Amino acid sequence: MRVLIAEDHALLRDGLIRLLEAHDFEVVEAVDNGPRLVPALVEHRPDVAVVDVRLPPTFTDEGLRAAIEARKQVPGLPILVLSQYVEQLYARELLTGGGAVGYLLKDRVSNVADFLDSVRRVATGGTAMDPDVIGQLLARNTRDEPIGRLTPRESEVLGLMAEGRSNAAIAAALFVTEKAVSKHTNNIFAKLDLPPSEDDNRRVMAVLQYLSAR
Repeated sequence: MRVLIAEDHALLRDGLIRLLEAHDFEVVEAVDNGPRLVPALVEHRPDVAVVDVRLPPTFTDEGLRAAIEARKQVPGLPILVLSQYVEQLYARELLTGGGAVGYLLKDRVSNVADFLDSVRRVATGGTAMDPDVIGQLLARNTRDEPIGRLTPRESEVLGLMAEGRSNAAIAAALFVTEKAVSKHTNNIFAKLDLPPSEDDNRRVMAVLQYLSAR
């Protein structure tokens, strides 16, 4: 898989390159600033881009804005955000822009295998969302909106779905049967006015797009 990295911290950037290349990823380029990111993404069209939110020159939201701009030229470009911050405005825009997406918080990535799995999942059309990011998106909704219709258990299932987990993994995490998870997911789609789908990636993306638009 071909990966492009956007990270201004030299040690972390070098560490990501070494880690990914050691696990059979091809790092096509690693940039350290926002202005270079868009042309690099358009030029290389990687299988997935691992992007920090805050890049030079202003260290605000260059990474996310560049990723969104690149998607206008390369529709569906898979983006995995790896950052210390949750930039809610541009995170919602990224989620609704189409294409595979992930949003992980650096301080919470403690397992190399899980991180690599997230990179692969996004590269192959899936979703990898940190629970804290999902929590903030959920918190933006009120009980008067469709998300407020969910029961506490359905909200738990939704959060795990958004992390990219399968029904079997959700069942194991919640100590329930897969049949129970299937029932909860069908209820979630009905309450959110979203058509159910047997394709887990499309299902998760549809839920995330709904949440991000609120």
